[in-house]
Amino acid sequence: MAAFDEEFVATINLPGRVGVLATASPDGKPNAAYFGSPRLDVEGKLIMGMMENRSLKNLEANPYAVFFTVKESPVGFTTPGWRLYLECKQIDREGEALKQVKSAIAQAAGEQAAAGIKAAVIFEVSEVRPLVDMG
Repeated sequence: MAAFDEEFVATINLPGRVGVLATASPDGKPNAAYFGSPRLDVEGKLIMGMMENRSLKNLEANPYAVFFTVKESPVGFTTPGWRLYLECKQIDREGEALKQVKSAIAQAAGEQAAAGIKAAVIFEVSEVRPLVDMG
């Protein structure tokens, strides 16, 4: 598992930060979805709230994903950002993790958004690459 300094974690966790989660079905069909709920800790654990959607279904069958996020906008080829390579370690449909995720989403996006969250998905970050990597 990767470990991160507090500055990187704070940057990923900035309020309003959004990104794209890429997953694939068991037969390899890709999916990309927009998410604003991920929270990273210094030990490399990323937790995200999810509705009953294609991303969640894909992760139940195929635990690998990539989360793509940028540091600033507008976005271009010099924009700083990252690709976090993930492995889903746990999907909680009840319990403390789900309660915490729903609470955070309620504060950030409102009760209606939180009501739709059906799972807290816990990932391990295995690798981080820059948004643009010309090497």
